[in-house]
Amino acid sequence: MNKSAPRADVRRSAATTRRVSTSDRLAGWRAHHRDVALDSLRRLFLRSPLGSLATWLVIGVAMALPGALYLALDNLDRLASRWDGAAQISLFLKLDVADEAGSQLAQKLEREQGVAKVQFISRQQALDEFRELSGFGDVLNQLERNPLPAVIVVQPLEATLGGGAEKLLAKLKALPEVEQAVLDLQWVQRLTAIMALGQKLALALGLMLSIGVVLVVGNTIRLAIESRRDEIMVMKLVGATNRFVRRPFLYTGAWYGLGGGLVAWLALTICLLWLGNPVAQLAELYGSDFALGGVGLRVSLLLLAGGTLLGWLGAWFSVGRHLSAIEPR
Repeated sequence: MNKSAPRADVRRSAATTRRVSTSDRLAGWRAHHRDVALDSLRRLFLRSPLGSLATWLVIGVAMALPGALYLALDNLDRLASRWDGAAQISLFLKLDVADEAGSQLAQKLEREQGVAKVQFISRQQALDEFRELSGFGDVLNQLERNPLPAVIVVQPLEATLGGGAEKLLAKLKALPEVEQAVLDLQWVQRLTAIMALGQKLALALGLMLSIGVVLVVGNTIRLAIESRRDEIMVMKLVGATNRFVRRPFLYTGAWYGLGGGLVAWLALTICLLWLGNPVAQLAELYGSDFALGGVGLRVSLLLLAGGTLLGWLGAWFSVGRHLSAIEPR
């Protein structure tokens, strides 16, 4: 008789029992998380709807402020990319260069690599424009000859501080007909500085208000812990661990953050819709079809996921600090 066969059957049965037990524990863990999450949401809506709404509004406003600044910078960047007036190279021709020769030079420059557009301004056109803008028409009429040179305005294809525009400037400056060449990048530098400052302001504001959201959620969870002190003590008396007790509060904090992110998304969407028509009408007056961009998928996910994470962190810090002080005696 083979005695090892029953022992092998016992080992296989024990292994099967362990596998089933692990699977059951995992299913129970998922079911408990689902039940706790739904129960936490029901508590927010049924037991304190006004208080929950107030908390969501506070979190939503805090998250909407940096979101609005970010969207403003994003739309400004889109608007700047549509502008036709990028960096310009102004070529001041020598006074002895005739208008016909200057016009031919402008036509030649249009075929140069890296040039988007060329405009030729004759000496007489420059004088007429200066007379109209300066208001010194009477004084200019007394001049014996035109002191202004002809100008060729070159629009580079790439208007970057360290790119093709400066290389093109060096090439055009060496032309024999050119007296002086000027690259106008001042507005680009100003816009770049404004955008960089705005990005830092948005980041700083976002960090400060994120800390505010964590503190708001933490204080709200602290009040919830105090209101359920007796329930927590009973749960600990029957053997509940701190991890088990803290789980509902973590889900409550996550729901607070998710609701706040949704409020921020709604506020930004409504503001953009409200400002859409006035901005479009203003752009139309300047001959542009620019329209405000929406919140977008990336910003929406950032608001919802970021709000949920901030709410969870606020609940985590609050529970970790106050739950350990509640122990049955």
